[in-house]
Amino acid sequence: MLWAPRRGMPAGLHGPPCSLECAPVSSGPAHTVRSLGVPARWPLPTVDSPAHCPGVCLVLSLCPTADVFVYGTLKRGQPNHKVLLDGANGRATFRGRGRTEEPYPLVIAGEHNIPRLLHLPGRGLRVAGEIYAVDEQMLRFLDEFEGCPDMYQRVRVRVALLEGEASGEPPAAGSSRQCFVYSTATFPPDWAQLPHLDDYDSQGPHGLRYNPRENR
Repeated sequence: MLWAPRRGMPAGLHGPPCSLECAPVSSGPAHTVRSLGVPARWPLPTVDSPAHCPGVCLVLSLCPTADVFVYGTLKRGQPNHKVLLDGANGRATFRGRGRTEEPYPLVIAGEHNIPRLLHLPGRGLRVAGEIYAVDEQMLRFLDEFEGCPDMYQRVRVRVALLEGEASGEPPAAGSSRQCFVYSTATFPPDWAQLPHLDDYDSQGPHGLRYNPRENR
């Protein structure tokens, strides 16, 4: 099912002008993302701007690449990074390391110890991660891999650059990018009370090692 298109160039995309953009949607007590008809298990926030749109089925047929910010198991050295390296999934090019300009709660939750970025801007910590330029095929793969819109929703956030594509290369002062990120607005209320992380590592001192999909 396609997300309702709007004209204009979405931030975070590169290439010729794009004719598609997420349309804003509101959701409330009905616990449904109305334009998608997807039932949600917990109330979702009202969305007033496409910059924080919960829609995930954005087609990039006219846009060669998009910036995606990864903060969990897709980072280098983490259990699922291999899917970004697999050309069968599409193309992903490392652009640098960054940190969200706004704080968010990054928690480890669920029986498989999955890192989850809760869509509660202004709470938690500024989260560190990596920025990748991905093509349409990889973006479609990531949408499916991240289980959106049920498990995660693809939204846009602004990310301050920490280093450039060459390891250790300092970015220009004040450099930032608007990136897609997979966060979740569908979570039990008690997840927001879990310990907040600013830089995820599956083997970190938290002791909650990620359980890979192949072991479940």
